[in-house]
Amino acid sequence: MFQHKEQQAPYAITSLEMPVRPSSLAGSARQESLVQRRIFSSNPKPWLYVFILGAWLASLAWFQPRLLQLMDMSYNLPSRLALISFIAFIDFAWLYGMYNLGVVSFALMHRWTRNRPEKAIFKANLLEYPAVALLYTTCNDFVEESMQSCVQQDYPNYTVYILDDSSSPEYQARVDEFANRYPGLVQVVRRENREGFKAGNMNHGLSGAACEEPYFAIADADEILPPDFLSKLVPIMEMDPMCGFVQANHRANPDAESSLAQAMGIGIDLHWQWYQPLRNDYGFVMFLGHGALLRRKCWEEIGGFPHIVSEDLGFAIHIREKGYRGRFVEEVICYEDFPDTVRAFRIRHMKWTRGTSEFLTKKMKWLLQAKNITWVEKLDILFPTLNLPLTMLYFLFMINANFVLPFFFSQAVDMTFVLGGREFVWPVMSMNPGFGVIYDWDFFLITMLTFFAPVLCFILGMIHRPLRLFRFLSQSTSLYAALAPLSSLGVLAYMISGKAIFLVTGDTGQKEQGSPGNTGRLGQKMKEAWKQLITRSHPDTWAVQGFEIMVGLVFGAIAIYTFQISFLGLCLAFILLPVMHHLEWNNRVVRVLAYVPFALILLGVGMASLSLFGIQTVFFGYGFHF
Repeated sequence: MFQHKEQQAPYAITSLEMPVRPSSLAGSARQESLVQRRIFSSNPKPWLYVFILGAWLASLAWFQPRLLQLMDMSYNLPSRLALISFIAFIDFAWLYGMYNLGVVSFALMHRWTRNRPEKAIFKANLLEYPAVALLYTTCNDFVEESMQSCVQQDYPNYTVYILDDSSSPEYQARVDEFANRYPGLVQVVRRENREGFKAGNMNHGLSGAACEEPYFAIADADEILPPDFLSKLVPIMEMDPMCGFVQANHRANPDAESSLAQAMGIGIDLHWQWYQPLRNDYGFVMFLGHGALLRRKCWEEIGGFPHIVSEDLGFAIHIREKGYRGRFVEEVICYEDFPDTVRAFRIRHMKWTRGTSEFLTKKMKWLLQAKNITWVEKLDILFPTLNLPLTMLYFLFMINANFVLPFFFSQAVDMTFVLGGREFVWPVMSMNPGFGVIYDWDFFLITMLTFFAPVLCFILGMIHRPLRLFRFLSQSTSLYAALAPLSSLGVLAYMISGKAIFLVTGDTGQKEQGSPGNTGRLGQKMKEAWKQLITRSHPDTWAVQGFEIMVGLVFGAIAIYTFQISFLGLCLAFILLPVMHHLEWNNRVVRVLAYVPFALILLGVGMASLSLFGIQTVFFGYGFHF
């Protein structure tokens, strides 16, 4: 099915400014191979994960004896299981804390010690310019500015293929109108069905219209490519025949009109800056689905993109097993849009959650058994991909820490407040004094490290602008930290249905709002609503939003009764997120309420720090997050 037409002449590099003599490139195949090995390392260095695992094991050796003392409080099997679950989650949360700390620490070091040979290869001159197919994928979300960046490449030999999966006649007409402006350069490719979602769309295009080019690039519907995108990436692929893809850097679109995109865009910039470049040397370079140049031969060898929602990661691991490796290029920068509404943000997150769950279900066993993928690369794949589905574990921890443990190990006490000379008595729940074994300064510090490690890159990136940092952390808390109920529902729904649906973030025509219908019996309506919830889990549905609000209200009541200030802030975020689904981000009420959850979390952390001075506040008030 996938056949590649052999080229008439080989491609060569005529000049190259790099720490090797250009004349060496004109030597034998053996000399060229030696040069390539000097430029691109084949396997990553293990030191990042040696540090992560070493630091984690050291923390367990130091703290585990005190944690195990908590088991002395158990008095029956259920209470024992509750404590075991609590301790196990703490140990696991520390592992993710060390992961984030290790990545940021090595990223700092990597900035000063890394070798970036691609900067020299950018200046290479090619004897011939291999043909490139530039695939623009769209499904009811055509963006003309993005398409314009595709047709304005300064590379002399490429064709743009618009892979149009749109069902809307309006969007199809816009695609056709644009393509008619560039005859010979732009071709429109459509198919009869949407089988395989984006992966199926690309496979269809590559096996039909775009079937001869040795390289192909992928651009998302809202992505802005730089004019030198192809001219800088093609030489890297030509230099290293074992490079399966080159992933370009990304930043938030500075011209985004949405106030939400303007507020959250800095997060995209910092994440790419800290978490991606070091993977060239210390981890697994992931193909991120867009803004990349790929080798057609790799696509052919693995039989095309796998028909899963996370087709990009599936492609990357399968070609790695064939001996190819990806490379991340920091200097080539594409621009992408952050979702312009909270609704679009939530839709994208649900797609990622169910898609990642599908990938782990279908590919994790294969990945662990892969012989040509090193253990370092496997860890670097699993840490970020497990993070989304493991939100379900975090959700279960919240239930254990806020319902189960207080049920077994707490007692009701009265807390007295003095305000303006008047005393106020508030009944709260106090934890068993046995938890005092973990009220120490070192335990507090590692808890804070675990809590703040996921946002450490943002803190370091904006520390010189403290007001902007506070605003970003406040607003991102109301978005990202509030996703636990939504993520858990997505994971649970996938576990029941075994299906991942490719929800198109930019497709504003998707409307899942309301009940499944106004006719039929109540039982039938409930059955249809349940089916819709499990098969799609679309954030538009009342069942999803109702679940989030219910979780926020129930957990919030417990947080008040147990006087857990930080957790109360998180519960407010659970309630606020589905409310923001219907309101504009620049709504005045939303702008004010977005600061409340993070402010309460900081207040709870401050109160928890009193434990260092012997004042035992509720331990679970500052909790864990990973």
